[in-house]
Amino acid sequence: MDDGTKKVVTQRLASAAGHIKGIERMVNDDTYCIDVIKQIQAVQAALSKVSTIILDNHLQTCVTTAIQGDDPEERQRILHEVTGVFDMKNKIS
Repeated sequence: MDDGTKKVVTQRLASAAGHIKGIERMVNDDTYCIDVIKQIQAVQAALSKVSTIILDNHLQTCVTTAIQGDDPEERQRILHEVTGVFDMKNKIS
């Protein structure tokens, strides 16, 4: 991961962590449930964006290198790895 992407990801993760702490305070303060849920959804969206940024970086670097390379086994391994991430996401949902 290049330094620029790493910086953006790190900042977004720190922001999400701060929001999670805020959600924890909301729960402890007996904040209205719907307000807590809205904050949870905001964190989920933020984490989804981080995932998209990291995936884009991976596609632009590792996957591109594997596809352009001469090793068909490595190419297949990388492609299965990427599709596996989406399979895992579908199982979590």
